[in-house]
Amino acid sequence: MSVIEDVVARVEDWRGREVSIQPLSGGLTNTNYKVLVDGKPHFIRVPGASTELLAIDRDNEHHNTRAAAQAGVAPRVLYYIAEYNAMVLEFLDGRTMSKDSLNQPGMPTRMAQAIKRLHSGPRFLLDFNMFRLTEYYLSLCRDREIRIPDGYNDRMQAVRRIEQAMNANPLPTVPCNNDLLAENYIDHDGQLWLIDYEYSGNNDPTFELGNTCQEMEFNEEQIREVCAAYFGEARADMIARMKLNMIMSDVGWGLWAAIQARISTIEFDFWGWAIERWGRAVEKMDAAEFEGWLADVQK
Repeated sequence: MSVIEDVVARVEDWRGREVSIQPLSGGLTNTNYKVLVDGKPHFIRVPGASTELLAIDRDNEHHNTRAAAQAGVAPRVLYYIAEYNAMVLEFLDGRTMSKDSLNQPGMPTRMAQAIKRLHSGPRFLLDFNMFRLTEYYLSLCRDREIRIPDGYNDRMQAVRRIEQAMNANPLPTVPCNNDLLAENYIDHDGQLWLIDYEYSGNNDPTFELGNTCQEMEFNEEQIREVCAAYFGEARADMIARMKLNMIMSDVGWGLWAAIQARISTIEFDFWGWAIERWGRAVEKMDAAEFEGWLADVQK
């Protein structure tokens, strides 16, 4: 019996009912399925191999997914199969978003509103800090001789300067998804839902905002729109925090991609993604505005 078949068999409420399993595409760390039970759809996520190396805490993910559902921005957890860390979720029959669809007029505001709703919800189980995660990923790459893009270690001084500047006026942490790729937004019933809480944790809200702006490759106007929709105005200090966190998003997730290039069985160009992300981070660290961003967050 395959893992997904065993997971389905362990849901007692489904025994004796008509069940069909349909694989879904799109997961970068897990395998996803649509499971019809007497015609009613459910979503099941089964963790991929060796994902514990990526610093994913499945108990944290389970707890935080339930908390996000309480906040009204995530699907409900219907069942949890602890042996496989597999969650059975309410199926959202909506439109999975793309970078192009989230770049349409008005979407940055809708994204910020959904994010603010999550951030106003119940606190998450654990905290998330991209500076610490970057250190862990670098040590893992050293210990396992995992290839990383050239120049990473040479730029760690700039990363330390970013952390020092951000800590001058720290913001209260809030429950964050921390990995809002385009595909982690679903447009359903007139609202944007936020899914996939593998890397969720209490964090600086401007990491969430900067990370998702970087994923969408938003321009200056769109970044200001997100900031204004979230904070009520496009404040220079908050935009600077978002810009620095856009760098940290690519620094950390670039290493994630390099590790995935070694360990993942999913067919995806993770190494190409690592190179792309690192290139974007370096470009921003070398930008003329970099020193201004550091100064603005410390005012």
